[in-house]
Formats: sequence, structure tokens, C-alpha cells
Amino acid sequence: MLNRPLSDEAAWQFLTTDSQRLLESGWQVLLPAWWEAATRKKPKLRAKVRPGEGAGERTKGSSLFGLDSIVQFDWRVAIGDADLSESEFAELVARNERLVRFRGQWIALDPALLAQIRRAMAGIDSAQGLSFQDILQLHLLGNADEPEGDASGEQPEDAARFRLEVELNAHLLKLISQLGRQSEWPALDVPDGLQAELRTYQRDGYAWLAFLRRFGLGACLADDMGLGKTVQFITYLLHLQDIAAETGVRSSSLLICPTSVLGNWQKELSRFAPSLKVMLHYGSKREQGDLFREEVEQADVILTSFATATLDQELLQSMTWDSVCLDEAQNIKNAQTKQSTAVRSFPARHRIALTGTPIENRLSELWSIYDFINPGYLGSSRAFSNRFINAIEKEHNEQRTLDLQKLVQPFMLRRKKKDPAIQLDLPDKNEMKTYIHLTSEQGALYDQIVKELMERMQKLEGIERKGAILSALTQLKQLCDHPALLTKEALPDTVASGYSQADLEAVISRSSKLERILAMVKELREEGERCLIFTQYIGMGQMLQRVLAQELQEPVLYLNGSTSKTARDRMIDQFQSHTLPPAEQPSVFILSLKAGGVGLNLTAANHVFHFDRWWNPAVENQATDRAYRMGQTKDVQVHKFISLGTLEERIDEMLESKQQLSDQIITSTEGWITELSTDALKDLFTLRRDWA
Repeated sequence: MLNRPLSDEAAWQFLTTDSQRLLESGWQVLLPAWWEAATRKKPKLRAKVRPGEGAGERTKGSSLFGLDSIVQFDWRVAIGDADLSESEFAELVARNERLVRFRGQWIALDPALLAQIRRAMAGIDSAQGLSFQDILQLHLLGNADEPEGDASGEQPEDAARFRLEVELNAHLLKLISQLGRQSEWPALDVPDGLQAELRTYQRDGYAWLAFLRRFGLGACLADDMGLGKTVQFITYLLHLQDIAAETGVRSSSLLICPTSVLGNWQKELSRFAPSLKVMLHYGSKREQGDLFREEVEQADVILTSFATATLDQELLQSMTWDSVCLDEAQNIKNAQTKQSTAVRSFPARHRIALTGTPIENRLSELWSIYDFINPGYLGSSRAFSNRFINAIEKEHNEQRTLDLQKLVQPFMLRRKKKDPAIQLDLPDKNEMKTYIHLTSEQGALYDQIVKELMERMQKLEGIERKGAILSALTQLKQLCDHPALLTKEALPDTVASGYSQADLEAVISRSSKLERILAMVKELREEGERCLIFTQYIGMGQMLQRVLAQELQEPVLYLNGSTSKTARDRMIDQFQSHTLPPAEQPSVFILSLKAGGVGLNLTAANHVFHFDRWWNPAVENQATDRAYRMGQTKDVQVHKFISLGTLEERIDEMLESKQQLSDQIITSTEGWITELSTDALKDLFTLRRDWA
């Protein structure tokens, strides 16, 4: 009997079960040399992309792929060194043998494993193809040996027993390689219409946006605040304009942003790309229906707010946009809100998200942004939660964290000011203007003050006239900061006592400046950076201190003319310190321009905000130099806030053009304004509503 050859079934029984029992009973068992290798040869199911896939021709400006595009492939099954076609594998399975000799080598076949492979092949019809999304994710995850599971995120019991791989052809291999390597992005000329000099990293960002558009892939540009996301996107818009000129096919882009930065976008588009035709869709007088569609046909860019886009969802989703871009995309971090649902419903050939904070608190915020730029790429919200959120946020699973990074990386470009390549490329001091609209309350009060002043101008002369003008000027400047400065509303008694949540939200909502600076300070604090905020008004400084301290949950300093020398020195030491416990370390320093604008060394800050303007550039520069001075090791970002349509904008234009006023006239006082004629005064003060 021992000399008799064993049947295949008996051989399998002996090799897998009987030999083990003999060993346990003390017998010495010699197994064939090939047996160990045969048991290690687990089948691998591979989707081999056909040679011609991804090589199709495309017209200028059109997308070649898109994540939903179907890629044709053939099934291959690898077992050890043997590579089987789908038909060869079927023949092998049909033999119904556990141990077979195939192409000169022994192969151990586990029926349960073969059944799993057959189910996988049956679940994906090779005749129907795989989506490019499936191909990309399989490749990015390194052909992970972990099936995805169903939409609930649950895994089958026999998960990870075979490997599902993808074999790319030359065309797709090149594309996916380019997605992951900045050095391989195709170079792209900067459009002639751009009125700016791009830095190297900004050219890269613009080329990246255009590259992803070419393949129908959404993009999240997540550079640090101050690195120029705005100008990179404007360059991209000019690129689309050039394509339209070449093809003769014009299509508008939709840009959605917070209401507080609508005016800033108008200014920046006009400054950097005057050839772009921009239409503002905002306010009670905005066009609807056919009139809106007619205006869209003549525009390159439609600019609107998140709130307006939500109200006009039906109108905006009735059109197919060339591109839809969300500025401050963290505004859709809650995917269940009407706002998030609305913006995801707008049809577009390309989707872009701009944000300095793609994740503020939770991974679900990242999912929401990605579900906008590339719908379905990270699965359903439930599947994403089961697969990543629970594993990463609760279990701190390193492999899942790595997997998510791999999936996210091709569609997010995030450069930080601390990056060596960026640091060398940035200017020492980068000044930028932030244009902000008035709230409806501010606008009504502004009109009232100007109307009353103009009525008084008919009756007053000399000193009384000058006094009335200066009084109105102060009122208007305070109003641009916050209406509560005019109404003399009481603040909380102390910083520690704070506002109630309802009062806090109400205070913030009444001033677009306050709303904007809160968002910007939160962003820079996320990066661990510090800032100075200059304001002329004690009431505004106190309000900023209370609001920021409550929102940031950290100490906020405020120095003004009444601050004693002892307290002043203590504040400076605290702010400059790098050794205080986090709970005691202030990183936001509010200063009166007169008290804090000279004589201080505050190099711990690398952001400077001029919340309201002092109309002598030298005075503002002196204040900025509290941070930008010897000992400063970081690039300094200077942010000057300007209320659109107000005297702030008019005086800023005068300072820039120097057509009406000389440096000798513009002094540290504003007495020159009192010398203007009534007509000139009316032109300077009257609220211009071309932004509304």
C-alpha cells in the first residue's frame, strides 16, 4: 500500500492533514521539496488594462477621462510564476482538483479561495470594464490585498485571502505617475492676459489645475494663507479664456465664495485679469431666469456667495458650467446642510476647491470637500465613516491613515510657507489688501450719516464745518469697523466673562470685517503662527479681544494708550515667549496704532492686520515694522482691510494713484479732508453700491 501512488484527493489529504497528525505523534515526515512553495503561491487576481486604453485623442480644452470613464481590461490570474488567462483559469477550476501540475509546477488550490476569485470576477464584468476611479484607487493603494467590502463598509469573512491587482498600460501608467509627482506635471505658458508675475510655485499650481482639468479630475488647492491661491485660480480662468478663443466655444465659470470676500474677488479679478468679463450675481437686484442666462452667455466668470447659491440652486443647476470653484471651501464642511447640497448639485466640466484649512476638526470635512470636487471618489459618507473615520479618529489605525493619504494626495496641492522651496521664493514682506463689504445694517447707517452731513454742509462754515466733517469722518470709519462703536453698546465687563453664544454670533454677524478677521486668525492659528492686529479705536480693540479670546479659547492681549509700562512690558514678554505653557501663551496681540505702532519688538508675529486704516503710509509701515525687523526669521504677511464702496476705498485709491493728493498733503492727520469742496466731499463720502 505504501508503494501505491496516491490519488490527488488522497495526496491532498496526506499533505494537509495526515502528515500533521504523524508529526504530532512523533513520526518523522519528509514532504516533497515543492510542497512548501506550492502552499505559498496564493492566487492573485489581476485586471490587465488593454494597450490602447487612455490613448484616445481629444479636442482642445476637452477632458480626456474623468473618474467615471470606463477602462477596458482583461482578467488574469497569477499563481506563483504561472499567469493564466480567464479561460485558462476556468479550465483549471473545472478540473475540480486541489493539487494540480500546471506548466511544470505543482499548484495547491484552495476551493474556498477559488470560489472567492470566481465571485470577484463575476461581480466585475470584464466586458463592461472598470471605471478609471477603480483603476486609480487600486493602483494608489499598492494593489492592497484588502477587498473594499460593500457600501456599509463591512468586510467579507474571507477578506484578504487573495490579491486583487491592476496592471496599467503605458498610457495610464504615465498619467498616474504624473498625478503623484510634481516634477512630471507638463509645463504650461502663463496666459498673456495675466497682469502679475507668478512665482515658481504659483506657476506650478496653475499648471496643476490645468493638468487635472485635462483629465476631468477635480482639484483642491490648499496652500497656506498668503501663498496666492487667488492669483493661481485667476491664471487658470485666463487659461480657459484662451482655450475658448482658440476653439470658438465659450462657457462661463462659476465662482462661489463667502459674502465677506465677494468684493475682494471683484478687485483681484479686475487687477490681475482685466480681460475677464465678470458678472456679480448677488443682492436683491440680481438677475433671474432668461435675463440671467443671457448675462451668463456674455461673461467669463459668474461671482456669487454661498448664501445666494443656496437660494438660487434651481437656477444655477440648470446650466452646465465650464468650471465651478469654491473659495473658502471649508464652508461646505457639513455635508448635510442645504448649502453643501446646493453647491454639489451644480453641473460642471471641472470642479475646484480653494481652502487653507481642508480639515478644521474632523475627517468628515475632508470627505465633504472631496465629494464636491470628485463626487463618489471616497465612497458614500457612511462607507467613508466605516472605512476611515472610525479607524483613524477612534482607533488611530496607521495603515488606514496611510491609505487615506494615498487616495487624497493626487487631488490636493498643499504648500506651506515653512516649506524650504516656498520660503526661499517668498518676499520678505508681502502686503495684500482685503476688500470687505458692509452689512445691510452698516450700509443703512452709512447712508444716514452722509445724508445728515450733506444737509449740514449747506448751513455751516469755517471751524464748525471742519468740525462736522471730522466728526462724520470718525463716525464713518468706526461704522466700517462695527456699528456697535456708533451705538455705544456695552461690552461684557471682562474678557473672562465673555458673550453668551447667541450674543457672540450676533456681534460677529453685524460686521464683515470682524467676521473676516476671525476666519483669517483661526486659519493662521491652525498653522501655529502669531499675529498683530492694529486698530485706532479702543472700543474695537476691546471687542476684538473679547471675541477672539472666546472663539480661539486662548489668551489675547490688548495694548492701548492707557496700558501701564509694567503691563506693557509684561505683555511684550508674554507674546515673544516660546516657553510658556500653551494655555498661557498669547499668540494674538491687538494694539492701538498710536500706542503700539512704534518702539516695540514683536518678531514672534509673522502676520500683521491693519483692521482700520491710518491714512499716512509711513505710520502704517512703522506699525508693520513691529514684526518686520531684525530678529524676524519668517516672511511677514501684511493684511490691510478696506470696506468696499466707502471712504476707505476712495482714500486708498487716492493714495495708490497719487493723482489728487501729494505726499505733503497726506499727513498723519486727516485735516486735508476738511478742505474739500462740498461736491468733492460728497464724492468721497457717498457709499458706492457697485459691489452690491
